[in-house]
Amino acid sequence: MNDKEILGRRKFLKASALGVLGAGASLRSRPVNAGENIFPEEDNKFPKVTQYRTLGRTGFQVSDIGAGSIQDKGVLGTALDAGVNYIDTAEQYPGHHKVVAEAVKGRDRKSLFITTKIEIKKDKSKQGFLQRARKCLEELDTEYVDCIMIHMAETVEILKTPGFHEAMDELKAEGRVRFVGVSNHGSFWFRDPEETMEKVLLAAADDGRFDVFLMAYNFLKMDQSQRVLEVCGQKNIGAAIMKSTPVAIYYSLKSSVERMEKENKEVHPLYKDGLKRYKDKVDRADDFIKRHNLENPEGIKDAAIKFVLDNPNVSTVCCLAKTYDDLERFLSISGKRLSMNDRAMLSKYDEGCGHLYCRHACGLCEPTCPQGVPINTILRFSHYFNAQGREREAMQKYAAIPGTNAEACKECSGICEKACPYGVPVQGMLLAAHNQLSLS
Repeated sequence: MNDKEILGRRKFLKASALGVLGAGASLRSRPVNAGENIFPEEDNKFPKVTQYRTLGRTGFQVSDIGAGSIQDKGVLGTALDAGVNYIDTAEQYPGHHKVVAEAVKGRDRKSLFITTKIEIKKDKSKQGFLQRARKCLEELDTEYVDCIMIHMAETVEILKTPGFHEAMDELKAEGRVRFVGVSNHGSFWFRDPEETMEKVLLAAADDGRFDVFLMAYNFLKMDQSQRVLEVCGQKNIGAAIMKSTPVAIYYSLKSSVERMEKENKEVHPLYKDGLKRYKDKVDRADDFIKRHNLENPEGIKDAAIKFVLDNPNVSTVCCLAKTYDDLERFLSISGKRLSMNDRAMLSKYDEGCGHLYCRHACGLCEPTCPQGVPINTILRFSHYFNAQGREREAMQKYAAIPGTNAEACKECSGICEKACPYGVPVQGMLLAAHNQLSLS
């Protein structure tokens, strides 16, 4: 049996059709239009987007299920065929602009909302931002982008960068950019540990020049996020959500503990203590998972997305589908309501496993670290590795951290854990992340 047969008839037909669409070729010796159902009998079985929401003051009706950094153009093309019309990308995502360009080629551009992101770097001149924005447009092969965001704005001061706003004003006047936004991953200890996601995004809302936010929000991280979402509703700011499914962490941490046990290395006693506290909590969660029949992570993830969409101030959830199966599951959630059973399942998961999730964009423990370890950032890279399959990127990002990384946690008494209000075994998780992400 060859690879195409292994794919299965349904997925192979989809992959083949989308490959033809992306290449602009023909199937069965006739022209094919972008978005056309070449195999209608098969396609009708694939779920479609059933709900669209207004993206704040942009007025654009976006699909409730949006496209995160989907790296496969076939999967992304299938998502667009199914009605997904919000696409998130960034200049920092290697090769992703090209993937998006190929997936949208030949489609009605006005039916799509494409957002890309630019990080504030050393060159903060208007000309520097214009050059980078025009490169984004060239790579995306589009006359305009619907929104350019400041990528990972970790301080209020970054929001004010004059060169960025001057460049955006010029691009708007040219019709090359329609709206401006901001994304936030929380604090970066090695840059500025004092400004939370809530502080930065509330300042962005007060600024008035930002039309769309990309932010972390999920059923385990509600405190800072809910306040920001309330203000989004009050000020008519579109809200796209990332990090919506903090569920894979339990399963990945369990595997990580098992791998480290097999290595059986001699380590510092404090290192052992941190890992023991970490393993004890994983073991307790394992027992809780079995006792309460929570062994289906996919069902919990689905409920987690429905939880996010239950918030009326959320416009779209950016889902990272790596396969057609992933995409099918995400699309099947579109338009679905959060049920009482869903709420009960999430509540149980929170009770038994919530302490294993380091809240994205939190950083409450970081000021207590005597070594200045960028805790939230490192555990976000761990999330990339474990939950999103971005192993190589996560390891490269970890290697590029300036200053102190989690190796410094080996001989610490776990001060960060004492400061965590959620009971997260922070030190153990950092040690596991170091073991996993280290290139050496």
